[in-house]
Amino acid sequence: MSLAREIEQVARGWRWTRRSLTPRSAEPWTPEPEPREFPTAWARTTAGCVAREGVQRFLLRPLVWRETRPRVEGLDRLDEVRGPVIFVANHSSHLDAPLVLCSLPLRWRERTAVGAAADYFFDARWRAAATALAFNAFPVERRGGKRAASTARELIDDGWSLLLFPEGTRSPDGWLRTFRHGPARLCLDRGVPAVPVAIRGTHAAMPRGRSWARPGRPPLAVRFGPPVYPGPDERPRELTVRLVQAVARGLHEEDAGWWASLRSDAEGAIPSPSGPEVADWRRRWETLRPLPPREPARVWRR
Repeated sequence: MSLAREIEQVARGWRWTRRSLTPRSAEPWTPEPEPREFPTAWARTTAGCVAREGVQRFLLRPLVWRETRPRVEGLDRLDEVRGPVIFVANHSSHLDAPLVLCSLPLRWRERTAVGAAADYFFDARWRAAATALAFNAFPVERRGGKRAASTARELIDDGWSLLLFPEGTRSPDGWLRTFRHGPARLCLDRGVPAVPVAIRGTHAAMPRGRSWARPGRPPLAVRFGPPVYPGPDERPRELTVRLVQAVARGLHEEDAGWWASLRSDAEGAIPSPSGPEVADWRRRWETLRPLPPREPARVWRR
């Protein structure tokens, strides 16, 4: 066998991304691998912070704002609270994290870390390094893990705010999925408030399965809600319910306006963020429709 042929066979069999080679049918009987945590503290050093600010300001934000038309509302809510906080957002696209981060003012953005799925963003060293640098991300186990929880607690103790997606993964149809209790536990353990973030339009712009936003600069919306403070005797499940309601109100405010959402919240009539109980194609059709662009109101009309 020639040397070129041998090199070709080695290249085909090499695990370039370090993903598992176990067949899906054998995964239930495969022993759990030893957890490996990719170090991310280097991304929060002075050099890492300077490099990340350059990436976000001169690369990430111009790219997202060029390919889409984001509209950011509610940043004045951040004046009501002092960090650290936990930003809790719905999740339906890979656009969500860069959209929220680049929407934050500099004083918040430079002190915010993002929880990212360990099995997706930290399975290969090159992807882990790029994610840690660009987003100040740390690995989070989707099935729960003590290491991720300890890292999150240490970050909060050091004054870092967190951006977490309690659904654990991107919604397949754009509607809100069940929230996990991890963010609520962190709020209760560390006594920090949560800031709900409602994101609209990212599922239509770049749903699961797409690696780039749809053409035409689809409109997006990011709405920051009022901070949610944990109660003294509140349980994680109860706080999680309040966080879901806060995100749902932000989503409804985007559709109906501030006054209508405030009234619906007082009457307990906010529509369910999990979507209507209809056929899957109708649910997807509803969320894949792009948001209508909103023109700024004119003071003088002809």
